[in-house]
Amino acid sequence: MKKNKRFLYTALASAIVLSSFTPGVFAHDALEIGGISKERVFVFDPSEIANLPYSMTGSKNLKNLYQAASVQINQIDGSQKNTADVYAHKGFAYLGTHTAGGGNGGVRVFDLKDPENPVEVAVFGTEIPHTWQEKVIVKSVNTPHFKGDLAVVSVQQLSRNNASRPDSIGGILIYDVTDPYEPKKLGFYGLDRRIPGTHELYLTTQGNRAILLASNPYADIYTAGVDKDFQIIDVSDPTNPEKLWQFDPRMLPEVPESFNGYNWTDPNGRQRAVFNHSVITDNNGRYAYVSMWDLGTVIFDIKDPENPIYLGRTDFRSDQKGSAHSAALARGGNILIETREVSNPVGSGYESAYGYTRIFDISDKTAPKLLSEFKTDLTFDIPPTSVGRTTFAKTVHDPKVHGNTLYLSYYSGGVISVDITDPSNPVEISRYTPEAADVWGVFVDRNYVLASDMGQGLKVLFKNNKNK
Repeated sequence: MKKNKRFLYTALASAIVLSSFTPGVFAHDALEIGGISKERVFVFDPSEIANLPYSMTGSKNLKNLYQAASVQINQIDGSQKNTADVYAHKGFAYLGTHTAGGGNGGVRVFDLKDPENPVEVAVFGTEIPHTWQEKVIVKSVNTPHFKGDLAVVSVQQLSRNNASRPDSIGGILIYDVTDPYEPKKLGFYGLDRRIPGTHELYLTTQGNRAILLASNPYADIYTAGVDKDFQIIDVSDPTNPEKLWQFDPRMLPEVPESFNGYNWTDPNGRQRAVFNHSVITDNNGRYAYVSMWDLGTVIFDIKDPENPIYLGRTDFRSDQKGSAHSAALARGGNILIETREVSNPVGSGYESAYGYTRIFDISDKTAPKLLSEFKTDLTFDIPPTSVGRTTFAKTVHDPKVHGNTLYLSYYSGGVISVDITDPSNPVEISRYTPEAADVWGVFVDRNYVLASDMGQGLKVLFKNNKNK
């Protein structure tokens, strides 16, 4: 393997277009159109999907999913924010928020004691101006410095490195939510202001250590290789987070040392985008699964988080857009679910398709084996007007697994559940699609499924049509 090196790219600096942005989304691939030299941010609000001529007719009761509750998040100072991802812990739902209303919607905490009547009981994570808080993970941890329930929150700038907003910065907020009604700030892990922020993250424990995995898209290219997109951070002392390691793609033999942090030519000669969108671990915190867009899902042994070992990665057909967006595990960590968020379904030399799901056997993590691809009626439903147009309405987004059931958030498709008893033959078993659906995240907790609809707030879905 190549040794990690730090490169300064003077030629790159002149190629990057630095400008002031309107509030937008550093998600998906914000640099997709023309690569880094034509920097672009997607302005993405719920009306984009709701007003499309091919939006789907809603249905709240299909097969084994039933809407038990739908609750909008509270306004802040008269401003209605929109939701992003959703997580649950000990009977409470935690909703991140997106960019609507100028961002700073924070994390919303809902008491799910009565899941048919969720109650918003707290807001936290709003203190850094001109930012948005998409992702939150909550875990019970026990370290020499902290014992209780820890929440880590992604923070992203609405306008990266904006000179008129010097107090805006991306990174990770760390909170004590042992009492979910009274969250208490413990610490903050800040990034270089040239980096948009931490888009997604994950929290795990290793004995008496709390380890945080951070996805900081475009860190590599915007800092000319000084900071990297994937970082491992020790938060055992939440008041003093410490970076332990970061992944340099140049350590892989297929990525040259001249890699500029984003643009990569794959072994088939295809021009590809490489950045870290998200990351998860297995339940024991032994392996990290890093969604590196067109580099695939990259797998590391992180038992020693200061010295991770690269094991293997997924790859793509030459005619297949990569876009490895998120991951989930099944069968005790031997099955990998990879969702690919392709929002521009048409491209020269590529298959015409919105993003869909791929399922791998990773019992040998050095050689992931593709078992199947799960597609829906949305995948190839490409109206002529879509040529050259970017939309997220029909692409898959995030995966979650409970037993032999895979749950997929699907924007205008709502929530789709899939039987993966035979991972080589995934079968759709239900679909929940509310009117004007814009479902960002899904989470399975206890006997219900939670969904975050960007425009409509928190959805609580009962499985098996309970209480119908």
